[in-house]
Amino acid sequence: MPTLRSYHPDDAAALTDLYRRSVHHYGPRGYSAEQVAVWSASAETARTAARCSDGRLVLVAQDDAGRALGFGDLEADGHLDFLYVAPEAEGLRIGSLLYAALEAHARSQGLSRIFVEASELARPLFERHGFATLGRNDLERDGVAIHNYRMEKRL
Repeated sequence: MPTLRSYHPDDAAALTDLYRRSVHHYGPRGYSAEQVAVWSASAETARTAARCSDGRLVLVAQDDAGRALGFGDLEADGHLDFLYVAPEAEGLRIGSLLYAALEAHARSQGLSRIFVEASELARPLFERHGFATLGRNDLERDGVAIHNYRMEKRL
């Protein structure tokens, strides 16, 4: 049974690897190979460590052996930036487990909304949890067009 725990600074490398593997595993379901490549290129251990240590809440889902199965975060203003699940945890509802805990935290902090820029792949998960789509973001990374969706949930 997966459990949740808070981020530890020594998690950065494992979570960066999880992020990269997740993008490569799930990404082709909604994005081209070129888009997946530029998306996964943003996975850097130093960047993960800096973001996860800046005061935001970061939760890690782990198995009984302590291996990370997924992670998610929530910034103080209600912005959810990361929600990634390891390929080997597909179908275990890790994304929903993490999201529920993040929403509970947001409510306990008196936040009025949670907002996210959701990938094509994450959009259905957020819709199932009551998020509304506000619009599509058309972006460019290293000369490659890629998109995501601005979404929010009022609490």
